[in-house]
Amino acid sequence: QVHPVESGGGLVQAGGSLRLSCGASVRTLGNYAMGWFRQTPGKEREFVAAISWSGGNMAYADSVKGRFTISRDNAKNTVYLQMNSLKPEDTAVYYCAAKDPPDSLSIYVTARSYDYWGQGTQVTVSS
Repeated sequence: QVHPVESGGGLVQAGGSLRLSCGASVRTLGNYAMGWFRQTPGKEREFVAAISWSGGNMAYADSVKGRFTISRDNAKNTVYLQMNSLKPEDTAVYYCAAKDPPDSLSIYVTARSYDYWGQGTQVTVSS
């Protein structure tokens, strides 16, 4: 099993930037496909971005395309979500998720595909 741990959330003004990090407390994330999701009260968990374990394949939700960038540094056992040009509607709890994939390029955009989840980190964007 792997236990993702998110960090980097906080309060930022609209138009600002934040970088979220996802590490692992026990095993390495290096062999896992990773995803970022977000959730606001009363709504379902929403896909944000995904990356294959090799880093060679990525996907983004339309709402964040061009503003957010997912990346990973397997040597540092960390996955990142760089968030630029933040908007108040980006306010949510952001979750990191991991999936043991069949190959180096598989990515997953649905929450039910992932096996392991972090506890989440709050991102608040003020207008």
